[in-house]
Amino acid sequence: MTDAALAFHRRIDAALADVRLRQALALTTGRLAGGRTAAFAGLADSEACRDDARRARARAIARLDSSLDQFATAASARGCTIHWAETAADARQIISGIARERGIRLAVKSKSMATEEVELNEALEHAGVRVVETDLGEFVVQLGGDRPSHIITPIIHRSRQDVAALFREKLGATAEDVADIPAMTALARRVLRAEFLQAGMGISGVNLAVAETGSICIVTNEGNGRLTTTLPRVHVALLGLERLVPTAADLAAVLTVLARSATGQASSVYTNVITGPRRRSGGPGGPQAGDPDGPDELHIVILDNGRSRLLGTALSEILYCVRCGACLNACPVYRLVGGHAYGGVYPGPVGSVVMPGLHGVEAWAELAHASSLCGACRDVCPVKIDLPHLLLAVRREAAAKRLAPVWIRAAMPVYAAVATRPRLYRWAGRAAARLARVLQHDGWIRRLPGPLAAWTASRDFPAPAARSFVEEHQARKAAER
Repeated sequence: MTDAALAFHRRIDAALADVRLRQALALTTGRLAGGRTAAFAGLADSEACRDDARRARARAIARLDSSLDQFATAASARGCTIHWAETAADARQIISGIARERGIRLAVKSKSMATEEVELNEALEHAGVRVVETDLGEFVVQLGGDRPSHIITPIIHRSRQDVAALFREKLGATAEDVADIPAMTALARRVLRAEFLQAGMGISGVNLAVAETGSICIVTNEGNGRLTTTLPRVHVALLGLERLVPTAADLAAVLTVLARSATGQASSVYTNVITGPRRRSGGPGGPQAGDPDGPDELHIVILDNGRSRLLGTALSEILYCVRCGACLNACPVYRLVGGHAYGGVYPGPVGSVVMPGLHGVEAWAELAHASSLCGACRDVCPVKIDLPHLLLAVRREAAAKRLAPVWIRAAMPVYAAVATRPRLYRWAGRAAARLARVLQHDGWIRRLPGPLAAWTASRDFPAPAARSFVEEHQARKAAER
């Protein structure tokens, strides 16, 4: 077993042993999954809406080069400054450079998985910029020196009591400050309000970008997103290059299913479409007298970091993803172990494809095996990504590179040889059934030998029937004659 695989299994063991974590995951993912079901039930034709959203994303990805050019041209015409970041290091360097050139000492951030991906906070801190996360969950994560464990609910792994203890330790909170969730939210709001008023830079991600207008769309349930993108004089938006839709109508199609999939809402509380920085009289965007609100500068950093390499590959469909988190809430594996067990920025079924896709299967091959291939992730995906198919593609690549454990590499050719020879397969099935009946007790197999023991570590198997289905069927046919 590789070091990466060993670390992965240790994280899983730790997560499974954490009873409080499993309770928190069951509660929150169950609530989010139930909300999604109810929200889609309210649509006249939910499948048609998902098809529309998928087509919108597919059109943008199919001609991504021209879509990006169109977006960059339109955004530039409206006063934005476009930067291209081929790697995470490039993104860090570009954003740190913007801050350094403008003398920024404090930056406030809206929640962004892309900034987590490129490890932006650490780079800015190194450059002398204090960074404050302003999404409530991300604020808690930052205070605790932690990292998000879910795409849309970063502190799904923490209880209210955990947050209260952290606020006492880091913020000097009183008993009244942490008496309940509204009180803790009010405390965080008071702390963050001063940061918004002093910050020289606001940093956000981008949920979707519209190629025809050069607009960026930010979807959130907290007002921190608007404060981050309007109060500071400089706004920097980090845009994954795949997060495009061709037109405003396509944006509406995706938004119809995005919030429903993520939080069970018909629409998020704040859906902001931003087209350029604050306009001054005679400046870009027309002859209006000037806008009273908004940043003086809007920089859009378009991030590749491995995304373009996925185009035309077996994993290219993952570029349709809108990061709603629905697949995490539906996945029986994620619901047991949570996001930290996956070890990367993107957890769950989507992360099990994104991480090896962006960063190579060698370090992330094990993630694709953290799946039952039940198809629940595909069933809830708002753009109908066939995640089980993509997970199998990752497994195939790992197998081709001989990254599986030795016993699996040895066993699979033997299984293939048996499974493709009907007589040999029937004989092996009868032999295995006899052996299994030896291992059974009261109709159940509670422990399998050798490497198979992992299968019975947390479940019992029913003992096989005395006769196979084929044998039973043949016996019934004979009796009917």
